[in-house]
Amino acid sequence: MNYLTNEKLVIVGAAGMIGSNMAQTALMLKLTPNVCLYDVYEPGLRGVVAEMNHCAFEGANITWTTDPAVAYKDAKYIISSGGAPRKEGMTREDLLKGNCQIAEDFGKDVKKYCPDVKHIVVIFNPADLTGLVVLLHSGVKPECVTTLAALDSTRLQEALALEFGVPQYKVTNAYTYGGHGEAMAVFASNAMIDGAPLSSKNLSAERWAEIKQNTIQGGSNIIKLRGRSSFQSPAYNAVKMIEAAMGGTPFHWPAGCYVNNAQFQHVMMAMPSVIDATGAHFADPAGTAEEMADLQASYEHLCKMRDEIIDLGIIPPTSEWKKCNPNL
Repeated sequence: MNYLTNEKLVIVGAAGMIGSNMAQTALMLKLTPNVCLYDVYEPGLRGVVAEMNHCAFEGANITWTTDPAVAYKDAKYIISSGGAPRKEGMTREDLLKGNCQIAEDFGKDVKKYCPDVKHIVVIFNPADLTGLVVLLHSGVKPECVTTLAALDSTRLQEALALEFGVPQYKVTNAYTYGGHGEAMAVFASNAMIDGAPLSSKNLSAERWAEIKQNTIQGGSNIIKLRGRSSFQSPAYNAVKMIEAAMGGTPFHWPAGCYVNNAQFQHVMMAMPSVIDATGAHFADPAGTAEEMADLQASYEHLCKMRDEIIDLGIIPPTSEWKKCNPNL
């Protein structure tokens, strides 16, 4: 079988709905035959392994374990959904302490067992913070860790497509940046609807405000509709991110990247970005004064949450980050 690579991919949290969908998607896309499924919940994990084996993926070498030392040994690519899921009534930020502690252990395991890992995608919430924690404690280069942020932009794209009755792919240049949370910044001043500028459409300020709010609450809406957090869309997008890092088609939706420049310091946040075989690379967003102000507010919200986990002792003060990870 023609797989993209033979290098080891680890799916963390494989017993869960996101994890099991990631495993299936990775094998369907033929990323690598060498997929290791890791979770601490053995019964559920064994069930997922059985399901994957029942798919009879030709040439697949599916392994599984509840031992992090076994899971991460020789791993070159990792996708982690290994945190607590969001439930109805919860914000992504509500998961802060517990999931950041899980991220700390994850990062330390990477440093201990697979320090030469090529790329890590972190998707458990609040992803901007959990990804940052993983980056700090793993010691890898910043371009080698990304977080899932694309769903906010694909939800915005969907909302605009529904509003104007066009196929979703005909909505372009509509993105969200900053935090993957309630304070995300919605950028649509350059959006095109089937080739026409959004600004040329008869869209009232009130309706645009509703679309923005629906985008921000897109994950909450899935929970209300399905009775559980979304799993198919995060699984697919996360696997497409790791596919790009493996040398497949570059991933052009916004990704959470480590940013430390003149405007934004010491945060993981969604930016205009591309993921390819050399890692994640980002550019500065461009938008209206209002959009840039929203982005600044989102950044300040991220800084506040970052400082909370510093106070909790999960990560050190920013002045000590280079001691923790010399690549920063």
